[in-house]
Amino acid sequence: MPTQLDIKRRIRSVKNTQQITRAMKFVAAARLRRAQERAFAARPYARAISRLVHSVAARVPEGTHILLRRSEEKRILLLTVSGERGLCGAFNANVIRRTLEFLREHSAQNPGLIVLGRKIRDAMRKQRWKIIGEHVDITARPDLSVAGEIARDVTSLYEDGEVDAVYIVFNEFKSVLAQVLKLEKLLPIDPDRALAGEESREKSKELPIDYLYEQPPGEILGHLLPRYVQVQIFRALAESAAAEHAARMTAMDSATNNAGELIDKLTLYMNKVRQAAITKEIIEVVSGAASAA
Repeated sequence: MPTQLDIKRRIRSVKNTQQITRAMKFVAAARLRRAQERAFAARPYARAISRLVHSVAARVPEGTHILLRRSEEKRILLLTVSGERGLCGAFNANVIRRTLEFLREHSAQNPGLIVLGRKIRDAMRKQRWKIIGEHVDITARPDLSVAGEIARDVTSLYEDGEVDAVYIVFNEFKSVLAQVLKLEKLLPIDPDRALAGEESREKSKELPIDYLYEQPPGEILGHLLPRYVQVQIFRALAESAAAEHAARMTAMDSATNNAGELIDKLTLYMNKVRQAAITKEIIEVVSGAASAA
């Protein structure tokens, strides 16, 4: 049976842990606000350029630009975005699990990986999957120039015919308590997506957008499509950063509350042990007095 001193040491240890988790919660909350603003600012532009690119792709011949080339997906590339650190609940575990599921489902298509984040890099190294590229210490503070470097690598692989399709896995920020794991296709551009959107607009009596090209469509798409890939990668990084901070804040809040409950239980147990010791001493005193009489 533990002594009062042992229980006091345990309570002190839990209190120290509680102070750490509370501090981490406040730090995550401060970082979440900035990351959330960055993610929200990226959404309208990413949504607009995606709608524009898919709409243009539906109106030009497939051979107008190489990034519009569609072929049988014999070789695929997966970009997967995780956090740089742990202590954020199931945030990283969900990304790793979904990545492994995708790789196993498409194992016949010789999948390659570009890992964005330290946690997914370490996990994929242990699994011995084919890692084409890795970028660490970039998800905490997403940068458009870094996204541009990744986009250039991705488009280069696609243009050279080394991959036939490019997908990306990341956590999308919904709220402090909810993150949605997303799997999206970056390349090739799917014109059917734009046509489906136009059908819905026609049903709502909104006329589809048509375009007049001042320059040759191939020249315009040569600037537009790489920019589209860059923006979508940056959005994924920004969404993942906000989702990570939200998950860490929630996890640290839960850990702080659990530590408080454990402290209460240990304090109650310590009081019971102390009361039992006092009762035992009283019984010994009474028994000694009775035997002396």
